[in-house]
Amino acid sequence: MAARDYGQYCGITQALELVGERWALLIVRDLLVGPRRYGELAAGLPRIPSNILAARLKELQAAGVIRRAPRSRVVLYELTPYGRELEPVVLALGAWGFKALGDPRDEQVVTPDAMTMTLRTAFRPQVAASLPATAYAARFGPDELLIHVDGPALDVARGTGPADLEFVAGPSIHRVISGTLTPDRAVSTGEIRVLQGQATLLDRFAQTFHLAA
Repeated sequence: MAARDYGQYCGITQALELVGERWALLIVRDLLVGPRRYGELAAGLPRIPSNILAARLKELQAAGVIRRAPRSRVVLYELTPYGRELEPVVLALGAWGFKALGDPRDEQVVTPDAMTMTLRTAFRPQVAASLPATAYAARFGPDELLIHVDGPALDVARGTGPADLEFVAGPSIHRVISGTLTPDRAVSTGEIRVLQGQATLLDRFAQTFHLAA
């Protein structure tokens, strides 16, 4: 029996019974970036109580959405092929929710996995295909992402490496993605700080990653 039973025979109802509990889709969101250890999932969801995380993982496993994947002495959680089918759903929800995002509250954080999924949601492969291949090294608080765009292909990974543009940004990067803050304005106000490379490459970034607000 699902944790929540709506008593209706419907595909949407069934989907909500499987992944509609609080935190469940955020666990799926982070696992769409890659397999994670229990501690990594907890760190990426800093407000989730440990008993709720354990319960959601158990429920998602029972539903066939995720599985435990022992690797050497470490146990990882990863999406099953059935679970990975949620990717377009999660990306569509991200684009829909982005329209109502507003300004961040003081207590809200931007995690690397959440930012990775935002970039994947905002990526415009048809635009990127007409632009030169570009690597961006982006620092969001203590976290660093290396963003490779090569034609219609996007790769986002944690860490640093050679990049055409290296920059530091806060939550205001979402305003650049939405088009409500121009790259020039973001740099002039200090909301984005360029560490290396030509600041004009931020215009290319804004072309490549865009979501309507």
